[in-house]
Amino acid sequence: MRFKRNLIILLSVFALLGFAQKKQDTIVVKSNGPIKVGDSIVDGKILTLKEPILAELDSIDIKNLEDNPEAVKLDKKWLDELYSNSLYDTIYKSVSELTYEPMDYPELSTDTLKARLERLNARTPFNIEYNPSLESVIKRYLKQRRSSLERLMGLSHFYFPMFEQELDNYNIPLEIKYLAIVESALKPRARSRVGATGLWQFMFTTGRMYNLDVSSYVDERSDPIESTTAAAQYLSKLYEIFGDWDLALAAYNSGPGNVNKAIRRSGGYKNYWNIRPFLPRETAGYLPAFLATMYIFEYAEEHGFKPERPSFQYMQTDTIHVKEMISLDQVSETTGVDIEELQFLNPSYKLDIIPKIEGKTYALRLPREAIGIFTSNEKEIYAYAKEDFNKREKPLPELLKVDSKIRYRVKSGDYLGKIARKYGVRVSQIKRWNGLRSNNLRIGQRLTIYPRNPSPATKPKPKETTKNTKGKTTYKVKEGDSLWSIAQKFSGVSVQNIKDWNDISGNKLKIGTTLIVSK
Repeated sequence: MRFKRNLIILLSVFALLGFAQKKQDTIVVKSNGPIKVGDSIVDGKILTLKEPILAELDSIDIKNLEDNPEAVKLDKKWLDELYSNSLYDTIYKSVSELTYEPMDYPELSTDTLKARLERLNARTPFNIEYNPSLESVIKRYLKQRRSSLERLMGLSHFYFPMFEQELDNYNIPLEIKYLAIVESALKPRARSRVGATGLWQFMFTTGRMYNLDVSSYVDERSDPIESTTAAAQYLSKLYEIFGDWDLALAAYNSGPGNVNKAIRRSGGYKNYWNIRPFLPRETAGYLPAFLATMYIFEYAEEHGFKPERPSFQYMQTDTIHVKEMISLDQVSETTGVDIEELQFLNPSYKLDIIPKIEGKTYALRLPREAIGIFTSNEKEIYAYAKEDFNKREKPLPELLKVDSKIRYRVKSGDYLGKIARKYGVRVSQIKRWNGLRSNNLRIGQRLTIYPRNPSPATKPKPKETTKNTKGKTTYKVKEGDSLWSIAQKFSGVSVQNIKDWNDISGNKLKIGTTLIVSK
């Protein structure tokens, strides 16, 4: 009897915890050790209930308390998924706190907005119903975020085709692509205050559960295709659990547990707008932010948006499976593609190095015109990369004269790639010498640089060169020459140097052309 009595009391306590939370009251648990069956709670050593909870006891029938049956079913499905190791952590990214006061924006009338939302609702699986809160968010975005939205529309031309392909593979609504804008503003290396990373803001453990490689060299949470595949799998599981895309998105933001709590507190409702008052504040603003973004993108033309076009369209790029370890600056030197473009196209390589790891396959994304250059010269490029890595392993004084160190002051218009080319060094070297974690520079910043300056005895000038009257070294293009092969003949000279000095925009050379190869 004592066992049954204490078990009933314990269950009642947990039920009261939920009741107290709803009433904003508190329960203080005091314990000399873990609570277990058989402990006495009559002596007050384990549990103390503060007022006004005591006043409620007489009015509660603790023998007939029941959980919400729908929530119980959802809990079971979620726990089954959790303990099968398909899911572990939740993707969590705070949405900036939204306010819902009426916004003055006469360019969009309420009637027009209602009609457009109705059309949008008819062609999507989301519940896009007009309400004043959603109207406030849409008008606030239109009024206050116009320039940033145009930049995002430009980036979307590159990222959305990738997203749509992966979402379609898992039968996910293609409108989910707008979620990446809410999550990361289409920044592949975005990192939240709690450590969620990438376009889809995966936590470390969640990324690992969905086979996203995270190591010292690689973070596939920042890879557009790999992370989208993982996000599609995760969202697919959430939809299986809740059977509703609005709730799946809410769970994506704050976790299935919080959504289930909101369902319970609402009395069992399973419509997002009905449970919204019971969700965490950032999740309460999450779906309105998503729907507002969807509306603006779908009706961008009607609102006169003029998107900024990105440097690349997705279809203008292609990938190569890398066979040996290589760095992005080595790729830049051999193909002539700017390092900044390579970093944009390959954001998952944390140190700008693509590693060679047994059992792993890593891809290099390049502009289509550079694919032919790389594949036609693969053997030579990998040999060059290996030789360069071997040199990097030596102590700095053997590679560079220490007394040649300079202090460079960053000017307006400078960026690491530009400075690196000026002194014949690599972006990664400048970052290492100066302890830089990112590529961001500020005007007036001082950088330590060791310009390339090998001994002439070890790097004789090729016979094909001549000195002109102005003291510049020139080279006459022969059959079989390329910008990269010519650059290799001259110490501290990169492909970009030759292009800059000779006003060359492409990679084609004419036999017999005289090039400036040193200034």
